Amino acid sequence: MADDRNTVTVAAPADDDEALLAPEFLRKLEQLTLVLTRAFAGRMHGERRSTNRGQSVEFADFRTYSHGDDLRYVDWNVYARLEKLFLKLYVEEEDLHVHLLLDCSRSMGFGAPNKFLTARRICAALGYIALNNLDRVSLTAATDRLGPRLSSLRGRGNVFTLFTWLRELRAEGATDFAKVLKDYALLARRPGMVIIVSDFLAPGVEDGLRTLVGRHFAPTLVQVLAPEEIAPPYAGDLRLVDAETGETREITVTSGLLQRYRQRLEAHQAHLAEISGRFGVNYVRTVTSEPFEQLILRYLKLRRVVA
Repeated sequence: MADDRNTVTVAAPADDDEALLAPEFLRKLEQLTLVLTRAFAGRMHGERRSTNRGQSVEFADFRTYSHGDDLRYVDWNVYARLEKLFLKLYVEEEDLHVHLLLDCSRSMGFGAPNKFLTARRICAALGYIALNNLDRVSLTAATDRLGPRLSSLRGRGNVFTLFTWLRELRAEGATDFAKVLKDYALLARRPGMVIIVSDFLAPGVEDGLRTLVGRHFAPTLVQVLAPEEIAPPYAGDLRLVDAETGETREITVTSGLLQRYRQRLEAHQAHLAEISGRFGVNYVRTVTSEPFEQLILRYLKLRRVVA
């Protein structure tokens, strides 16, 4: 008997020959900076507040004078009152480390417009903003394990390296957030901002966030979904094929099934919002059909990811 069911699967994304970001859009990005919720210890002089104490113009604290300290930083007014030597300490301006984690699992290759292309463009835009502000940038491809990594870029001279690396990535493999986020938190040498760009349709995010926050990272979740995932345009008898596992399931799509699907999706997003609030994590949702410039220049501003 002939099988008249339609098959719905996820294809790998087509090669993208176009520039990730247009030159005129890059000029707009140069007016932005990534928003910090707290200070981090940096490595080099940059444009960020650090937890280190140095020689900037903004006062931070005092400490007792020790033999060999620079007498230029002695607070002589305090000495006149207390007859004890104290040094003035100032907030050091140093670079921030921005960690970009990009979900490269095969499920990201779904949608029109394509989720993986949008996700790479988001990483390109945020990486460009960071490099333009002398922040240090690392980008890691993540699936069910930590994949290739582009580490410790700094300065606008590395923008081409970042864009080329992103263009060469492909969506393949499965997803395991609990594992990759824990592994990254334990392996990364220096905490900082960690921006995770994914569809977040797999479990394990809560355990991974707990480890990141416990290791003093400041995470931001950027969820990228396709229009077909928000409102599936399917009806009748279908065979679904899991893009990551190859598992198949035959279903009959009815209005009742679509309603239950939407309820489950809304519940899942509510759960992501709840755990983000619990851990003090920024959570941003976007659909690939939304104008990309609006996402970066307006919505991320509203969510205090950029300013």
